[in-house]
Amino acid sequence: MEFSKDALNIDPHKETERISNFITKTILINMHKKGAVIGLSGGIDSALSAALCVRALGPEKVLGVILPEKDSSRLSEEYALILADRLAIHTQKIDITPILEEFGVYKKRDQVVNKIFPDFNPSTWRYKVVLPHDLLEKDRLNIFSLIVQLPDRSEKKKRLSIQDYLQVVACTNVKQRSRMVHLYYFAEKNNYAVMGTTNRTEFHQGFFVKYGDGGVDIEPLAHLYKLQVYMLAEHLDIPKEIMERPPSPDTYSAEVSDTEFYFSVPFDILDPFLWADENNIPPAKICEVLSLTNEQYERLKRNIDRKAKATWHYLQKNPPILT
Repeated sequence: MEFSKDALNIDPHKETERISNFITKTILINMHKKGAVIGLSGGIDSALSAALCVRALGPEKVLGVILPEKDSSRLSEEYALILADRLAIHTQKIDITPILEEFGVYKKRDQVVNKIFPDFNPSTWRYKVVLPHDLLEKDRLNIFSLIVQLPDRSEKKKRLSIQDYLQVVACTNVKQRSRMVHLYYFAEKNNYAVMGTTNRTEFHQGFFVKYGDGGVDIEPLAHLYKLQVYMLAEHLDIPKEIMERPPSPDTYSAEVSDTEFYFSVPFDILDPFLWADENNIPPAKICEVLSLTNEQYERLKRNIDRKAKATWHYLQKNPPILT
């Protein structure tokens, strides 16, 4: 099989029709539902999923739910509303901050941050969790760091212990699960299906939350690599603001990209690498096309195999409905 940087190119018109037909058949015929509910995050994946639902079902049968909380970027709601207006779909907004406060999410998270940075003030400081650096630069352990941003925009950074990291992640994952509870409320109220937004790159590498964004009825994007999501989004005229926004989990008060937080490799390298690896392209050819050294290839291969193995065990027990 031939491998080049164009290997992921798709016919956007044919792919749009194929996914739209899949959505129509799955929701209206197989599931006997009347429409679709989708959480609008202001990001590229939820935007594409919503646009495909509108193509398949019509705007009157698609409900966009906006679920901000106090750590959310202001752009998330703003861009979600821009998209809803472009697609002519109805929206519901639910601020989940009170629920998260009742769960003690912010308090438990701040316990960790205050232990590491005793002078941390959650009302004026921001924080995020990141991996140490780009995986292509050098080998590294999967040790996360906590970064706090002061009001003067200066930053402080310290390493997180595994116990502290797990506590922070447990808190942030409650946000995703709380959102899914609301999505299913609106879905059951209207006899709709809950649409997923996870793409193939994220599925392959386990970048989703069990019973959160991974707990949906149907996954229309799970066969599309992230780069292909952008190709299809451009074809469907997704707003420019969303197209240009860096993908982010949007669960921390400070901005952090998906690459910075989890993947550690840019998508223009990761996606072709995943495709080539899945299609048994020889390592030497992968290195040639992607301009990687043998050392970089080995580092990236170890990293994706480790994540893929953990993801595979989960998906065997929790198979999604895929295109």
